[in-house]
Amino acid sequence: MLKYYLFTFLISMVPIIELRGGVPFGIGFGIEWYKALPLCMIGNMIPVPFIFLFARKVLEWGKDKKVIGGFFTWCLEKGSKGGEKLQEKAGKGMFWALLLFVGIPLPGTGAWTGTLAASFLKLDFKKSIIAVMCGVLLAGIIMTVLSLCGVAVFT
Repeated sequence: MLKYYLFTFLISMVPIIELRGGVPFGIGFGIEWYKALPLCMIGNMIPVPFIFLFARKVLEWGKDKKVIGGFFTWCLEKGSKGGEKLQEKAGKGMFWALLLFVGIPLPGTGAWTGTLAASFLKLDFKKSIIAVMCGVLLAGIIMTVLSLCGVAVFT
């Protein structure tokens, strides 16, 4: 059972999959929702400060490298487009826009993309981390409810 806790935690740290995959995985493998949710939230939040502080610098450094350049360029473009869209729609309500961007579990949104966008827009570190954390909580609640409904339907 310990391996499922570890896998759930690690899945939540992976870009694109994040908590949106970790919660259903954990619940599907028998971890109680009230244990899976905080475990996934912690796993999803651990990379966030590092993404905010270092990801853009690393991506810009690697964009012209032979092996990793294509992927790094894609990440830069994704973060830049996400940031521009977010700023365009949000105006002065950037905190709420970032929270909802991270919190509504749709493809291409999440803590990684939201934090990268906040970094690209040079938003305040503390406010960005709080908005992302609240967004991760919202996404976690949504994914927990959907996972529990799915478990109830299929059992």
